[in-house]
Amino acid sequence: MKMGLVVLVRNLLLTLCLCLVLGFMYYAAWKLHLLRWEDPNSGALTFDSVGRTLGSGRRQRNSVALDFPSLPPSCLAVDSRQPRTQRAMMEAQGPAQPKYDRLGFLLKLDSKLFSRPAPMFLDDSFRKWARIRDFVPPFGIKGQDNLIKAILSATKEYRLTPALDSLSCRRCIIVGNGGVLANKSLGARIDDYDIVVRLNSAPVKGFEKDVGGKTTLRITYPEGAMQRPEEYEKDSLFVLAGFKWQDFKWLKYIVYKEKVSASDGFWKSVATRVPKEPPEIRILNPYFIQEAAFSFIGLPFNHGLMGRGNIPTLGTVAVTMALHSCDQVAVAGFGYDMSSPNAPLHYYESVRMAAIKESWTHNIQREKEFLRKLVKAHVITDLTSGI
Repeated sequence: MKMGLVVLVRNLLLTLCLCLVLGFMYYAAWKLHLLRWEDPNSGALTFDSVGRTLGSGRRQRNSVALDFPSLPPSCLAVDSRQPRTQRAMMEAQGPAQPKYDRLGFLLKLDSKLFSRPAPMFLDDSFRKWARIRDFVPPFGIKGQDNLIKAILSATKEYRLTPALDSLSCRRCIIVGNGGVLANKSLGARIDDYDIVVRLNSAPVKGFEKDVGGKTTLRITYPEGAMQRPEEYEKDSLFVLAGFKWQDFKWLKYIVYKEKVSASDGFWKSVATRVPKEPPEIRILNPYFIQEAAFSFIGLPFNHGLMGRGNIPTLGTVAVTMALHSCDQVAVAGFGYDMSSPNAPLHYYESVRMAAIKESWTHNIQREKEFLRKLVKAHVITDLTSGI
């Protein structure tokens, strides 16, 4: 009788242990699916308590060693005006090539740039995204939970359009605002891309010959947004890049069509109305700001806080986003030629290059070095040759 009871208890304990193990495995699999882009081995640098890079084992000191993406079959030779595809360029170099180029980039093109790409926009699971929840803006969302939750409960859309999401080859171009775009007649070529990203208040109307007329995303922050509703394109998504907590508060006003207060800590006047319905509004994943600053450009970590010279420009943030989300990435209108003080600063106004002052927030030279590496390694294409 006692032996039978012992056997029964033992079997029950074994069954319970098995259930616990299976339950843990199921929970772990769910977490990995939810946080699939948060694998520390995916190539993004991590930081210790004082901001030193711990790395992932795939980078070399003082260089950015990345596995650049090969093009899917449907992407090869899509743009016949480009001299060669990435794969063709590698084949032309022959088999006996060094592993790294002189800029520190891996020359191998047989794997994706990111094994677990970060989502383009915040969605309703944003609180679980470990890579951004412990950083305050602009590098994360700490302290913004209630504002973001209120915004997302109204917008209810977290992706691109179904047509763009279903593309087997997503070709993207980031259109900068530089004067180098003027008189290049690149409008038709820019419009040929699947996703056209524009920045801040750069106008389209009247400049179509040079900059195109198509806008898929317009990424901005409050002070950079167009202030006249008639300037906004009808068929585009409005995307907030949140650089400070006031930016999320401003977007909540815009989404709920509430009155915007000019005393909310903005450094210049901001738009009081954006002619977009909530489903046309998105919040850019702030991880791209963090990754561009610390992993790619190598700006000062500063305990994860905004500081002197450690904020990437919106253009480089957009390029970082595109590297995660697109199969082909091009840029146009990037680059400032400081050796030509009389050259136009922007394509849409008469302000000259000499007007540029040293930036407190950005490190233009470091960004230029990073973007040059991307162009040199054929990761991105620079249509205006300004980088």
